[in-house]
Amino acid sequence: MSAEQLAELSDLFVVAAVLLYVFAMVGFAVDLAFGRARSDRAAAGEPVEARQPVAVGAAVTGGESSATSEASQAPEVASEAAAGAAAGAVAGAAETGTEAVKAAGGPNGPARAGTVALALAWLGWAANFGALVTRGLAVDRWPWGNMYEFVVAISFAAVTAFLVTQIRHNVRFMGAFVMVTAALGLGLAVKVFYTVAGPVVPALDSYWIAIHVSAAIIATGLMTMAGVSGILYLVRGDGASRLPSRADLERVAHRAIVFAFPLWTFAVIAGALWADRAWGRYWGWDPKEVWAFITWVAYAAYLHAKATAGWKGRASTIVQLVAFGCLLFNLIGVNIFIDGLHSYADVD
Repeated sequence: MSAEQLAELSDLFVVAAVLLYVFAMVGFAVDLAFGRARSDRAAAGEPVEARQPVAVGAAVTGGESSATSEASQAPEVASEAAAGAAAGAVAGAAETGTEAVKAAGGPNGPARAGTVALALAWLGWAANFGALVTRGLAVDRWPWGNMYEFVVAISFAAVTAFLVTQIRHNVRFMGAFVMVTAALGLGLAVKVFYTVAGPVVPALDSYWIAIHVSAAIIATGLMTMAGVSGILYLVRGDGASRLPSRADLERVAHRAIVFAFPLWTFAVIAGALWADRAWGRYWGWDPKEVWAFITWVAYAAYLHAKATAGWKGRASTIVQLVAFGCLLFNLIGVNIFIDGLHSYADVD
């Protein structure tokens, strides 16, 4: 295939990924709204269709001459009857609970909507990956040399982080929110950041793009998932909710950042080494360099807050979201609104 055909195929893959992510979002939303409630009831042993309790009792009547003997036997008869009734009730509840668990796909297993949504998410992931591969083949370089390609790669990284985490832990509750984030990211890339496939500026024509930018993309994908989890933490509320507990949401965010922070640290260091090779200095207070460092400081403050008494829960989550805001501004605001040596967005 020619470069033009590969570029067109890449664009089609992006559109397909957007549609698949949207459909997956709907499936995850249905599963979150209804499937989780069924699973929770099944896990608690509550029947989907409650059985009516059966009252078991015994009446003892007789003449006055046998009243004493009947009265002496009454406690034993009542005890046996109560034990039989309790055993029958437990057996019936267990049987009904098992049937409910099977019907709901198990307490932790995906319901039908969740299963379909996961399949669509994987298909969207494959289409997103195909868009990156064909774009790279079309331009004969690593496919993140401008803002359009970078956002497509970050959307792919965020979905990858979610799907890989889902393999080991049940985080399906985040599916709808990660999918809408990825779909919006790709939509923004197509409508606002789209750049025709072509060569990059000389400063980006280096093997460092595979080192520095790749680390930044993976870290940004993980931090995006952490940001989504942090937002859900704040909006969950203290009452009944379809979402997991705040402790679970906080745990997901923390684990993602624990993996992402070293990668972001490496990206900042690799960027300094690349700057020395390209411009003859490690640090020049360029806006992109400054905000990358501010983002690093903000996430370091979050990790410090998590390890400090009194800065857990809501307080540390707010710090994490402030850091996520710095990350988004570094990604979008600096590239679009601030001129500098890193102004590679190619946005009119």
